[in-house]
Order: sequence, then structure tokens, then C-alpha cells
Amino acid sequence: MTTPSGTIVSAAELTVWRAMLRGQVRISRRLQADLLAGHDLALGAYDVLVHLGEQPGGRLRMNDLADRVLLSRSGLTRLIDRMQREGLVIRESCPSDARGLYAVLTDRGRDRLEAATPTYQRGVREYVLSRLDDADLRALAGVLAKLSDEP
Repeated sequence: MTTPSGTIVSAAELTVWRAMLRGQVRISRRLQADLLAGHDLALGAYDVLVHLGEQPGGRLRMNDLADRVLLSRSGLTRLIDRMQREGLVIRESCPSDARGLYAVLTDRGRDRLEAATPTYQRGVREYVLSRLDDADLRALAGVLAKLSDEP
């Protein structure tokens, strides 16, 4: 039975919530371990490379990138600092906004992304997709769309 909005979460609801959190953490830890072992690349850095790699010119404003990778502005700044030291990205100033900065994918970053993507995709397949049938995938997609406020 669903509790009315504004009431205490039921034990069954709390169990579902905790299972979702545990699943997300376990999957992320496994993907992180695979990427670190195979490519010396943290999951967060891989996520940054993916988002930059999908953009024309491999560039995004730092604010937009922070929203996409779900990091705070300061967290993204620290990550980009590390990635810049490794030569995976560079920062460029925004010509139309003196305060704005772009993160730009370098050739080295694109090479690292291309090398790490099969490892990432194998992990996604093994840790998630192989455990779900078509009906599960459709149901999960519907639930996740509701949770992310997508139509």
C-alpha cells in the first residue's frame, strides 16, 4: 500500500529505495574498477570524456558539463584540473563571456575515450543489461523516466 504524500516512508518503500542506492553504488564501483585497471581512468573522468566527445569540436561550457556529469561546479573544476594535467582536456575562455570557460577534449583525451569505451560498454552489458530481459528494460526505462521527470 502506498503511503500518502507527506507521511513517513513505509518499510517496503524504504527497502526499494535502499536497493536502488545499493545497486547504483555496486555497478558504479565495478565500472570504476574496470576503467582504473584497464585504462587508469576514473569513472567520473570517463563520463567527462564521453560528454565532450559527443559535442561538436569536443567542447562544452564548464557549467553545462557540470550539469551533465552531475558534479558540483567545484567538483568538476577539481576533476578538470586533474584531467588537464594528464593532457586529456584543455580549458579555453569563452569569447562572448569573459567569466565563461570551455572544457575541450584533446586528441589524447579522444584516444583515451576510444580505448576505454569497449571496457565501459562490456561492464554495462555484464553488470546491468545481461541481467534484464526486454520486459525488464521497458519497465526500468519507464521508472527511470518518471524519476528523472522525462516524458
